[in-house]
Amino acid sequence: MNFENLRLMTSIYTIKNGWLKQAETNLTYERSSPISYCPSPYCDDRGCSDICLLVVHNISLPPGQFGGPYIDQLFTGCLDPNEHEYFQEIHQLKVSAHCLVKRDGQVVQYVPFDKRAWHAGVSEFHGRTKCNDFSIGIELEGCDDLPYTMQQYQQLVYISQAIKAEYPEINDNSITGHSDIAPGRKTDPGEYFDWKYYKAKLKQVEEGC
Repeated sequence: MNFENLRLMTSIYTIKNGWLKQAETNLTYERSSPISYCPSPYCDDRGCSDICLLVVHNISLPPGQFGGPYIDQLFTGCLDPNEHEYFQEIHQLKVSAHCLVKRDGQVVQYVPFDKRAWHAGVSEFHGRTKCNDFSIGIELEGCDDLPYTMQQYQQLVYISQAIKAEYPEINDNSITGHSDIAPGRKTDPGEYFDWKYYKAKLKQVEEGC
């Protein structure tokens, strides 16, 4: 997919009390997608004061299918195991992420960024374990073997920009994939996630280009 015509602005989001909000701006964001909030019970206070890692994930429920209500249901403990055979394996999991970016660019926030979401599991980053303590987890609706959409890259860039502005200990070297902090156990966001493109567009937004 060609993203060269993706038009980005300098900022559309800010963070207030841990929640993602539309920034007050006179600029019109052509592809603006509303943020919705679906609070998850699967979060708690962080075990430390520093937030210095951003982790990119993917998720699809059922696997390889998009657009249903099942991610919200999983992250809020309401997934019906009778809806799909796969759900019988996962409906009792207590997991969450801070945000989800859907295929069409819709953004759902489940956990405020200043709280600990339960997204990383057994993990390690630069010798430091328990990544949930000090990280923010962003889910992209997708799977390892399909490209992500233009709208998802666009929203991920803007969310990342807002997160980095609010939590300056997060830098380009501390934005990583789930597979990097849980190698051998996790594979997301997969080989179809274009890290080079994403980081180039994030730099563009941060520099106001």
